Amino acid sequence: MDVGMLTGQAWEWLRSSRADPPAVASSGARGKTYVTALEQAWQMFQAASTVGPATRPLLIFYGLSQAGRAIAAAACGLTGEDWRLKDHGIRATGFHLGFPAIEIRTDAAGTAGSFPRVSQLLGSPVWGREDPVRLEDVWDLLPVNIDYPLTNRDRLTPLYVYDHRVTREDHPLLSVPVSDIPDRVLDAATPEALADFLTAYPPLARHHSYVTARPAGPQAPPAYERFDEGGGALVFNWLVPNGAVSRAERQAHLRAMTHSHGGLRYFFPVIAPMTKELHPLMAWWAVLYSLSMLARYEPAQWAACINVDKNSHAVPIERILELAIVHVPVLIKDAVAQVAR
Repeated sequence: MDVGMLTGQAWEWLRSSRADPPAVASSGARGKTYVTALEQAWQMFQAASTVGPATRPLLIFYGLSQAGRAIAAAACGLTGEDWRLKDHGIRATGFHLGFPAIEIRTDAAGTAGSFPRVSQLLGSPVWGREDPVRLEDVWDLLPVNIDYPLTNRDRLTPLYVYDHRVTREDHPLLSVPVSDIPDRVLDAATPEALADFLTAYPPLARHHSYVTARPAGPQAPPAYERFDEGGGALVFNWLVPNGAVSRAERQAHLRAMTHSHGGLRYFFPVIAPMTKELHPLMAWWAVLYSLSMLARYEPAQWAACINVDKNSHAVPIERILELAIVHVPVLIKDAVAQVAR
């Protein structure tokens, strides 16, 4: 399905939910927060689509921030006053280091800031203030940036899963191609290089087997499919728990290991100092927060970043801001549905 259609459907679902909010947000202060915050989010996203990159990150981020308040208000797992979000709960510093090297820190798990609280609801990690994450690292977690690196270093990006290729026949193995494996892994062409790469993708590293080149054997190289535009794919196999064999059961196992983004499924990497993968909504949150803080508090530096005549990052920044308006509402809708169950 076209991503733009998913965006329209997401806003329709969110706006319709205001007439019949999730149970815990059906009345009182939580109900008022839910409907008002969603209205503010919708208006900010609508306004963001009408302005240029000079002010767009401010509108998109604060639209997301208000949507975060609606997510918390709808969360059945929050009791008492825990649904009230106190501040951002995330910090961006080091603007003088250059755009890719901006440093992102978070408040501790369990605190009432928007980022740690929504992360808690989505099972997404926070990393505290001691070990910052570079903007470049989180930038690379967004599937829309796979072809838009900020530097020439080795990257960890989401790996696309061909979930539509799950066979219909009953079978004890879930077998699907996984794409966007980088050239450095394909060029090495060894089981050891693949195993080292997969340490950043724990569910993928726990595979049962993968397709190897002929003749087969313990040291046979992976049978990669190379793409003309770079990178490649490999068919992985998993044993489905409890001996499940139906297509629905295998698809459910695949969904449990991956995240949805733009209607597609991906394996997301774990980046240091995190111990699990960042939820895609929280990856967008961290990137958009950083861009909004740069635009708000360092406007001259932001103007230099978006100068297409002088800065190589300008076009990728323009592009990610355009795509945020398309992708983030879908993730917001999915988050509300998840936490309200």
